[in-house]
Amino acid sequence: MLSVLFIVAVAGIFYGILGRTRSLLSGRKGHKLLQPIFNLRLLLRKGEVISVSTSFIFQAAPVIAFTATVMAMLMLPFGKFGAAISFSGDFVLFACLLALSRFAMILGALDTASSFEGMGASREALYGMLIEPAFFVLTGTFVLLTGNDSMSEIFTMLHSGSFNSIIPGLLASFAFFLMLLVETGRLPVDDPRTHLELTMIHEVMILDYSGFDLALIHISTMIKSAVYSSLTVLCILPASLHFAIYMPVFVILVLAVPVTVGFFESFRARNRLQRNPSYVLTVTVMAIIAFITAAVIR
Repeated sequence: MLSVLFIVAVAGIFYGILGRTRSLLSGRKGHKLLQPIFNLRLLLRKGEVISVSTSFIFQAAPVIAFTATVMAMLMLPFGKFGAAISFSGDFVLFACLLALSRFAMILGALDTASSFEGMGASREALYGMLIEPAFFVLTGTFVLLTGNDSMSEIFTMLHSGSFNSIIPGLLASFAFFLMLLVETGRLPVDDPRTHLELTMIHEVMILDYSGFDLALIHISTMIKSAVYSSLTVLCILPASLHFAIYMPVFVILVLAVPVTVGFFESFRARNRLQRNPSYVLTVTVMAIIAFITAAVIR
């Protein structure tokens, strides 16, 4: 359960670090490090406004998305702390749970009977369809390298006793970082700071949510950011290092991910909407290159 506590802690400060990094790079003081947590507390105390055109699906979607994201989090190790739930082939259920979270939010957006939110849901479905193969190709790469099909065992054996996995690991790490940007609606695919009708994706899907439901959605996004940050670092850090060295380095690298995202967003503009599908496909291409590299050097 220690892995769960650490991932929750990273999720709590992820967007605080990201916001402070972006503020410092633009010459501003910025908000407090824990300001996103304070915002969640306010949302949890507020009431909800629910459209009369919605059904039970609208209210069930955030709960399903949150539950699926938490279940996926339980299957991910945090450094040398093993996952709370681990079994053979668990990466398949991990990917399916994240897909279920996305599917629930798409249904919730469509249930509002708004063509505006339907537009965002369509884009979300497209990007999800384009990026999901990358995850399975990457996990297939790790299975090929380690001979294990459990996420805890994969990242325990990766880079142990051989340097052949370094190049595939670096490619996988960069691919997971790009997946983080796509899955959480960050630049250059989406910009959560603006509300431009022709380019909105994630933000437009939650415009009708408020109060407790909106807080659940934000918490799910925070957890998902921490999960992908952990995956990004697990791919490059050798598990053979001593625990006293491995864990501090792992935590530092995980916290460096939001700093990198903040730096990236400070100097990068959003893509034109027509370029997003090809940009998302580059993640799958990178995963395929990692798989071919692993097959050649194995």
